[in-house]
Amino acid sequence: MLDLAGIVSDSIVDGPGIRTTIFCQGCPHHCPGCQNPETWPFGTGTAMEPETVAGIVRQNPLVRGVTFSGGEPFAQAEEFARLGRMLKADGYEIAAYTGFLFEELLKGTQEQRELLETIDVLIDGPFLMKEKSLELNFRGSRNQRILDVPESLKTGAAVPQKSLRWLGEYE
Repeated sequence: MLDLAGIVSDSIVDGPGIRTTIFCQGCPHHCPGCQNPETWPFGTGTAMEPETVAGIVRQNPLVRGVTFSGGEPFAQAEEFARLGRMLKADGYEIAAYTGFLFEELLKGTQEQRELLETIDVLIDGPFLMKEKSLELNFRGSRNQRILDVPESLKTGAAVPQKSLRWLGEYE
């Protein structure tokens, strides 16, 4: 069961194109300046089965991308991995925001690794107020990276995303 803070079925700010953004409830990071501090407490969201959430995503025919946001999706890695596998099977591009670094997740739990394996694009790193910039695409602070997860998993090291869609240009 996922613990969710909400679902936005037509986001244009959490990745390129029209996306569904799934906000999880619960975050261990508590970054000063976080834009979603209401998602910090664990166990206070709406409980939903991954199958139900996938059904909600499928209702919008314009959506081809899904973003897992937070809270911290990797704090609910097992259930988000289940959801990610369903959405990947349907052909959706999966992106996720995390306060962890990719390198930390590589050394994390088996469930976190399984979630990584469902993700195409990872925006990693904590939000840092001293690095905040309103000029960045799909990031809040300059320390956060937009990573190509399949390539990063192949190499065992963080590989920056090269897609112009994610870098602010359209291919």
